[in-house]
Amino acid sequence: MTKTSFTNVRIWDGLSDTYRDDVDAIVIDNGRIEVLADAQDIPARDRIDCAGLTLLPGLIDAHVHMVLDPEITAVDDQLSETHEVMRRKMRERARLMVEHGITTARDLGGGDWLELELRDAIARGETPGPRLVCAGQPVTSVKGHCHFWNGEAADVEAAVEVIDRQVEHSVDLIKVMASGGNLTRGSQPQDAQWTGEEMAAIVGHANACGYDVAAHAHGTAGIRIAVDAGVNTVEHCSWLGSDGKREPFDIALAEAMAAEGIWISPTINAGWRRFGEEYRSRITANLKGVRERGCRLIASTDAGIPRVRHHDLPIALGVFADLAALTPLETLRAATRDCAEAIGLGNVTGIIQAGWSADLLFVEGDPLHDLEALTRQARVVARGRIIEADQRVSA
Repeated sequence: MTKTSFTNVRIWDGLSDTYRDDVDAIVIDNGRIEVLADAQDIPARDRIDCAGLTLLPGLIDAHVHMVLDPEITAVDDQLSETHEVMRRKMRERARLMVEHGITTARDLGGGDWLELELRDAIARGETPGPRLVCAGQPVTSVKGHCHFWNGEAADVEAAVEVIDRQVEHSVDLIKVMASGGNLTRGSQPQDAQWTGEEMAAIVGHANACGYDVAAHAHGTAGIRIAVDAGVNTVEHCSWLGSDGKREPFDIALAEAMAAEGIWISPTINAGWRRFGEEYRSRITANLKGVRERGCRLIASTDAGIPRVRHHDLPIALGVFADLAALTPLETLRAATRDCAEAIGLGNVTGIIQAGWSADLLFVEGDPLHDLEALTRQARVVARGRIIEADQRVSA
């Protein structure tokens, strides 16, 4: 990779509250940001003119499943695909993601470590795609949520074996199913899958191995055992009561999450636009409430589940902002700087600063005031590689 300069561009660096008024050019070299500068200081022959465009850090989706085809609704049909077919589809999904400005994503579950193969192929430059942070096989109870991904464990000893197997495959973090889920027969999302003592032992072993832990937790009971065990992120965090319905969030539990620095990854996708007003108001009340208690939210979509496409984060962010009562600035931070910090990449990506990875998104428009600008990508740079993006994300 050679040194490249982009000039005459409006820059939001992920750190400031508004656009930078002191620089209008960026120089990247060997995959990293070398300097932010004045365009007049860049030799004319070295410039790529970006007049009329806005530059921001590449987007991050904190919860995806690269192995899942969102067009397939039945789990059995998903599992019947051959590895050859899955690998081909996964590469296409990765290509679409990075073309649409998603330069990093955290994969939170698969059964045969195919997403790790894809992670490494992208890192080697063999196929286009976002930087992937992968959890491998989630730790789950017997017949628990996503047991078909081969992470079943009858007790703590068996759960330790599952974790050790992920370590052998060089995963980046550990995923544990603290509650049941919607897509697994016989599993109830409101039910906790482990006791508090068991969860503490599972998280403790993962931490001893040097890994952060993401906990799938829909029900309040599952959220509580995950928080008490000291996980890093709570996925979904739906606050389901014993009847399976969304209930008001637990204030004391939210305050504990804030005090411990546990991030909430609410997995809000573009399809949530379809929810009725009463249901939306319950979601908004909880998201606003936990934020008022100091909890921090990150952008995530659960891409790969039925009808949730992997490249739709730019669309989903508008829905996320609406439901969580976030400003465009707060939403962009949740999808860049904050998300990078939450998934362990805060010193790698998520901001535009010298020394950080050159993960850049150029758009037409003003994303700090209109998030729809994120759907008008003009150019993407992923780890210094220039990727010409589609002009618009389909709604």
